Amino acid sequence: MYPFNVRVYGLILQGDCVLISDEKINGYEMTKFPGGGLEYGEGTIDGLKREFREELQVEVHVNRHFYTTDFFIPSAFNKSQVISIYYLVEAVNLPEYPQSLAPSLFKDSPDHAQQCFRWLPLSEISEKQFTFAGDKKVAELLKNVI
Repeated sequence: MYPFNVRVYGLILQGDCVLISDEKINGYEMTKFPGGGLEYGEGTIDGLKREFREELQVEVHVNRHFYTTDFFIPSAFNKSQVISIYYLVEAVNLPEYPQSLAPSLFKDSPDHAQQCFRWLPLSEISEKQFTFAGDKKVAELLKNVI
């Protein structure tokens, strides 16, 4: 039996942009929506709030559920099945982040975990800009909303 890996992500919309994350973990670079893995004993909303405190140092208010993956996604990192849950959220005291179509480059940085955030215009959103299958699907759904 293979384990499940439950992930929770927050979609923050500001004007005509959505907040996304560029990350480098152990040399693996990825572009995704802010959020991460649910810890044992957490509900999905509590896990999402914890992820935003850890990653962005902000509190979020969850407005509503947006999407849960409805197809099989194998983990890129281990032998688990990924289930991703996306929520529309609002953040309190969100720092300023740049608006950019290009992902952040980590050329001169060491291989340990790194993360930065940027605003992506919804008019330019494309599944090609994201690393993981769940995020690609959400990008497609967001594009159809505008």
